[in-house]
Amino acid sequence: MKLLAIDTATEACSVALWLDGAIHERFAVAGRGHSQLLPDMLHGVMADCGIALSEIDGIACGVGPGSFAGVRIGVGFVKGLAMGLDRPVVAVSSLTMLGQGAIRLHGADQVLAAIDARMNEVYFCRYAVANGLAVAQGEALVAPPAALELPAGGEYAAVGSGWKTHLEALREHTGASLNPLDGEALPHARDALPLALPQFAAGRGIGAGELLPVYLRNRVALTKLEQEAVRARSEG
Repeated sequence: MKLLAIDTATEACSVALWLDGAIHERFAVAGRGHSQLLPDMLHGVMADCGIALSEIDGIACGVGPGSFAGVRIGVGFVKGLAMGLDRPVVAVSSLTMLGQGAIRLHGADQVLAAIDARMNEVYFCRYAVANGLAVAQGEALVAPPAALELPAGGEYAAVGSGWKTHLEALREHTGASLNPLDGEALPHARDALPLALPQFAAGRGIGAGELLPVYLRNRVALTKLEQEAVRARSEG
């Protein structure tokens, strides 16, 4: 099976290819340059493997939560690509990719994945491991650190930018041992592939038109009044 994975939900931009069990990836911290990097990364990884896009069996797409613009770019790109190739797609959460990355890199058994959501909130989900895959323990959500239900004990890998931005608030709110604590961790498209593979194998891919972004938050920006209030509090 030949599966493509694309993720641009955070400041990272990555493209990965599952080629009969081997994974090939291109990854870069793009900032706001996803649109410029993505086509070249896609063609680069395909050239590395010596195959054409027409040979792809399906596409896994990182659908967020994350940056509104980043999520929109990735989902739009995959929708267009899948529609043109007439291939099924599988949506993968950027938080779950972080969880899967912690399993791959650190051998984690339990993971607390948190992405900075701005507005003094984090995108958060807790994961356990089953058959080598990150499995969500409850719904992903967006909330202030103090409103999260964090474990009171045990050992967890704590990964994602939410831990870097809100480390003190999150740490005060849990009695768990955080090992490792990696606030620099970003989602990688390669970690979407093992998560999506069972879905494709079971024939549970969806059509390009059904692929939707996951924002978790109805509002994607503070109003002008809210911005002024936040600025006043920080200056005070």
